[in-house]
Amino acid sequence: MKNLGEQIAQRRKYFNISQADLAEMAGVSLRTVSGIENGSANPSLDVLSKILEILGLTITLQERVIHE
Repeated sequence: MKNLGEQIAQRRKYFNISQADLAEMAGVSLRTVSGIENGSANPSLDVLSKILEILGLTITLQERVIHE
């Protein structure tokens, strides 16, 4: 399973968007996009939402059963 950053990078490349262009579209720095993709940055939900919207991606939450 690919991590979030790898999935973002793959989708960005699929659309032939540079990291710099994605950063500009999302209103963040190139360093932020690069960090997200390589796993060294943890974006806020706001930033992540903007990037995912641009790339046509969504995050879903799934409840898991916790055994006591």
